[in-house]
Amino acid sequence: MARLGEGDKRWIVEDRPDGTNVHNWHWAETDCLEWSRSFLTNLLSNKTLIDGQGNLKIRTKKIEKLEGEAYVNIRKGKIIPGYELNLLLSWEGEVKEADGSSVMKIEGNVEFPYIADENADEDPEVKVSVKDEGPIGKRLKDAFVEKGKPFVLEQVRAYVNAMASGGPAKEEGEVKKVVKKPGGTGNVALPPTAAVDEKAKVVAKKEKKKEGFKTITMTEKFSCRAKDLFEILMDENRWKGFTQSNARISKEVGGEFSIFDGSVTGTNVELQEGKLIVQKWRFGSWPDGIQSTVRITFEEPQSGVTVVKLTHTDVPEEDRYGNATVVENTERGWRDLIFHRIRAVFGFGI
Repeated sequence: MARLGEGDKRWIVEDRPDGTNVHNWHWAETDCLEWSRSFLTNLLSNKTLIDGQGNLKIRTKKIEKLEGEAYVNIRKGKIIPGYELNLLLSWEGEVKEADGSSVMKIEGNVEFPYIADENADEDPEVKVSVKDEGPIGKRLKDAFVEKGKPFVLEQVRAYVNAMASGGPAKEEGEVKKVVKKPGGTGNVALPPTAAVDEKAKVVAKKEKKKEGFKTITMTEKFSCRAKDLFEILMDENRWKGFTQSNARISKEVGGEFSIFDGSVTGTNVELQEGKLIVQKWRFGSWPDGIQSTVRITFEEPQSGVTVVKLTHTDVPEEDRYGNATVVENTERGWRDLIFHRIRAVFGFGI
């Protein structure tokens, strides 16, 4: 046992009597979704973009929707942000006469279908729409694209930078800093029982990592023919529709596919129309050389009802950044971003 003030500094508390997660050496995860909502609201809501130029007035209104997930992991003092968000912002435009009287007001939306940490170095896709497609609506939309699009992209970049700096985790860390007490001993060793508990956790984590991979299984029911569901999963245009992301899908065995704006890539291994899909899947955030296997079977126990059984094997427990939520996020993606959206978009719910 190390003497007081000696030993591995990772296990020594500096000016902290409780010894909890010193220097964020252990895994610490902070949910950032509500913080993201507040942060983006402050940046984007009720901002005037054009005020009189060309007899136009355009302003943003409010965030209508922010869906997805956002979190920050801190391990060994390293900040690892993770987020996949769909953002919808409303805006309002007005055309005025030379005397200042209003000619027409028109509303529209700005959508960011996919703001993600894996694309942090690139500007996300921006979709600008207007509810009135007439001449005035087109004029206002063009003005928003020219003046408003650069503004909203700049604010999203500010959000990306804030997440890279730790988001709310950084703010919490600054609040929790402890002022050094006069006459304090400086370094205080962990109590023996705490040291044993922490050591046990480390050993357990190592044993878990030896396994390395997990299997995801799901059973889902849809109100449709098996053939229809098979075609949706193998058709890139329909995939683009229900995921609102870019997709490129080969329908041939041995052919390649790329979905979710390229974040998932793979190869078709076996295809039986209306019965079976077997594919090799790989996420861009996974360690190099790792591929998983997706097996989807389609059963039609009665006319118009299809039961899908998913088995996703060899899913790594951690990504290349040490994020240990890979299995959880992959399962959530299948459920929320694929199966639930197919039901919602195509009306296949039961």
